[in-house]
Amino acid sequence: MGGGPVEKALDFKGSLGRLLRLLRPQQLALIGVLVLGAASVALTVIGPKILGKATDLIFAGVAGHQLPVGATKEAVVAGLRAQGNTTLADMYSAMDLVPGRGIDFGGVGQVLLLVLALYVIASFFSLIQARLTTNLVQQAVFELREQVEAKFAKLPLRYFDRQPRGEVLSRVTNDIDNLAQSLQQTLQQIVTSLLTVVGVLVMMFVISPLLGLIALLSVPASVLIAAKIGKKAQPQFIKQWSTTGRLNAHIEEMYTGHSLVKVFGRRKEAEQVFAEHNETLYAASFKAQFISGMIQPAMMFIGNISYVLVAVIGALRVASGSLSLGDVQAFIQYSRQFSQPVTQIASMANLLQSGVASAERVFALLDADEQEPEPADPPRVTQARGEVEFHDVSFRYVEETPLIADLSLSVQPGQTVAIVGPTGAGKTTLVNLLMRFYELDGGRITLDGVDIAKMDREDLRSKTGMVLQDAWLFGGTIAENIAYGSAGATQEEIVAAARATHVDRFVRTLPDGYDTVIDDEGGTVSTGEKQLITVARAFLAKPAILILDEATSSVDTRTEVLIQKAMNSLRQGRTSFVIAHRLSTIRDADVILVMESGRIVEQGNHEALLLSGGAYSRLYAAQFADALAETD
Repeated sequence: MGGGPVEKALDFKGSLGRLLRLLRPQQLALIGVLVLGAASVALTVIGPKILGKATDLIFAGVAGHQLPVGATKEAVVAGLRAQGNTTLADMYSAMDLVPGRGIDFGGVGQVLLLVLALYVIASFFSLIQARLTTNLVQQAVFELREQVEAKFAKLPLRYFDRQPRGEVLSRVTNDIDNLAQSLQQTLQQIVTSLLTVVGVLVMMFVISPLLGLIALLSVPASVLIAAKIGKKAQPQFIKQWSTTGRLNAHIEEMYTGHSLVKVFGRRKEAEQVFAEHNETLYAASFKAQFISGMIQPAMMFIGNISYVLVAVIGALRVASGSLSLGDVQAFIQYSRQFSQPVTQIASMANLLQSGVASAERVFALLDADEQEPEPADPPRVTQARGEVEFHDVSFRYVEETPLIADLSLSVQPGQTVAIVGPTGAGKTTLVNLLMRFYELDGGRITLDGVDIAKMDREDLRSKTGMVLQDAWLFGGTIAENIAYGSAGATQEEIVAAARATHVDRFVRTLPDGYDTVIDDEGGTVSTGEKQLITVARAFLAKPAILILDEATSSVDTRTEVLIQKAMNSLRQGRTSFVIAHRLSTIRDADVILVMESGRIVEQGNHEALLLSGGAYSRLYAAQFADALAETD
């Protein structure tokens, strides 16, 4: 797609080296793979040379059977030379034949049994090598997934704000799976092929240095062609996997908002965007596979040329008596064995390129900037009272665009602080800073006098409970979801929290009660019931600080009243921050902060702010007018 971002060039060598370093912890297994590969290849490579002995026995038997019984080989050779037939004389002199004796089938049988035994043992070694390779690769990928999981815990919220969810999921699933498949298919094959090339070359030069040199000349040509084609294919593999990530991001987005797409009649536009991403992916995939697929035919062409040269020159060497027929047969087998692994190595290049392209995307995630590390000896607030202070706090999402500047605020223990204001005023950002989801650009925030930037994040967040506007549930039972923030909670405590937040009344109507299994989308309960479950979760956690971000936005009026009553009891003795658009829900707050453009423009209680006739009064009047308009 023409408007897509330009992909940076892949650091193939660097990424490949880093990928191989993933295998370092499994050094013993890797050594085992190499040793077993070498043993398997050595036995396989010796086979044609030994098999050539059987050919020599058969050829010598056929030739000897045609000669008169009782004659000697020397007399036959001398007679042929006297007749001027030097070519046949040279051939007979190089052969181990006995005039008048036929084929030694016993000797041929012994040779064939020996070769069969060698190939069986080689196959056994190869089988063990394959098993070791599988364990090696899967263990490396297992550890890579663990690194990614650990990385997620260290990534700041900024990273996820800037990355489409489908793109992140694609790196963690598709790219790692492709990496595992590429390693699995290439590691054993490349090791075996490289060892085969070396072993075959050695045997070739042992049989005939001249023919070995001819076969060796094909290697530079093969390497040059593979490098040229691979260089053209690599950018297409990069584009293929980056486009896959964008396509997955689009699909995930459309699936999540499927109902909205239909309601607003945007199905055709969504299909058009999908078609554009799909077309781009098709073009990149086609080019990547087509270009890289040219490597194998090119290798086969070079191998065939080498094969013809070996066959012709080998025949001439047999005729001159310099080589036996069995050696030429073995050499021809070696030439095929030589060209085959070279072709396989070249054909593995496209898989390796695809795997390295995926690896680089995973490494980019692992190399992303992490949140600031935890302090070595963090101060702890053992019995949190809930006193929160903001001292000249400054923050911005984008470097050039300040959002909050020099904000100061003091909240006493047990106070309920409501935060109101237009969309984008910085209300949710304020509580995100309190949770240390983002780090401050300036100033500091303290909890009971302790700078939260010096506290351990887990310790800080363990003292805070949140109920967000978008209720989140995970796949599990209702009881497990309520107890999510309270490890070791008993069934009685779970039920008590559910009763206090009016969850118990609808759970009792379900066939399995608290053991009812819900999925991550909460498909078996309504939106309002999902919100109630998250409220019960916060209730059970008994936090020192409670954050409610539009916690009752998804429930009906009657349920909202019930939740407000539950929240009043929940807020007793706790510092609470309530973000609300419906001002009717925060009239009893101790302090109401009115925010505009990242600044607190007003603060006070409900009555005082109404009397002041400022921003809060205007907001309240606007909502009251909207309510009247709705009733009319």
